[in-house]
Amino acid sequence: MTEAVRVESGKRFGRRPRRTRPEAEPAAPSSPPAPPVPEAGPPRRRGDWLRLYGWLAAIMAAVLVGGYILFAAGPPTEAELREQARLTGKKKLLIGVKDDTPGIALRDKTGAFSGFDIDIAYMIAGELGFRPDQVEFLSIETEDRARRQATDADGNFVTVDLVVATFSITAKRLQDPSVGLSSPYLFTEQSVVTRADHARVTSLGQLAGEKVCTLGTSTSEGPLAESGARVTAENKISACFEGLEAHLYDAVSTDAAIMAGFVAKSGGTLTHHDIGLETTEMWAVNTGTNTALRTLVELALYRSYADPQNRMWEEAYDRHIRPMLAANPGVNVAQSTQPCLKSPQVRRWPWERALSADGC
Repeated sequence: MTEAVRVESGKRFGRRPRRTRPEAEPAAPSSPPAPPVPEAGPPRRRGDWLRLYGWLAAIMAAVLVGGYILFAAGPPTEAELREQARLTGKKKLLIGVKDDTPGIALRDKTGAFSGFDIDIAYMIAGELGFRPDQVEFLSIETEDRARRQATDADGNFVTVDLVVATFSITAKRLQDPSVGLSSPYLFTEQSVVTRADHARVTSLGQLAGEKVCTLGTSTSEGPLAESGARVTAENKISACFEGLEAHLYDAVSTDAAIMAGFVAKSGGTLTHHDIGLETTEMWAVNTGTNTALRTLVELALYRSYADPQNRMWEEAYDRHIRPMLAANPGVNVAQSTQPCLKSPQVRRWPWERALSADGC
């Protein structure tokens, strides 16, 4: 049989052609091997967790207790000072002030008080928690300021809570156990006022032999007596100026800030003289033996000084003292900035607002 017949025969009888095996597809790249899993340690026992929590609780308790001890051992809080000062529940604050000093503390015909000292007293009272209608001003004379004995409308002596009445700081007053003076709230100096026809006065020595009026128990009395002047001490500065105008006295001498208002009101009939004394008169608030109240007064004055948003002191100066300066040329009537004072020792939490450094 020929080859062609075998092929045809194979087709006829259904033989299939031989298949070829397909080539295998390349295997996909395998993933990198997973990192070995560390062997788990022994499970933490319940006692370990309890010990850990115990240590944390002990640390927290120590921090809290230590903070409380430090806070409790510090100075009193403002609220505690109010209780110690017997201000809690108090309905009226009694303040002794002068009543005859224009520009400083003057009572008019209606009984209303006005002046620099009055504004300072209101400022302090507000910090103590008293509204203006809860403040009662009582007239006080110079010799009664240390005792805090003022007089009411019927002339009865009343012990006041505060004295804001041109009361200067002296070593003798600081040693008096019945007197409790704050830091100063005004700086001024001793000067001399005469009638306009008097010769110029540049020192107290020029008043030797002359009749000079001053306030009794004031800081001006001693230097005048040492100068050889014939000194008369009055209870009220207004009495001195009445005597000066009536030619009973040749001159009046006391703090410049006290006398500047009389000169300004005189219309040129009085002359104010700078006598060149180095001693600074520093007015302070007297709280007597109430030391907690004195600290609160210190805090009120400090806030006025250190808080740039608090301009009550500056406003009081601009309202009452600055207008007197033009009539008193050449005299340092009063320093135009509030005296610097240290921050009082009052306890506060760290998150409570702190004022700027005192800078003294």
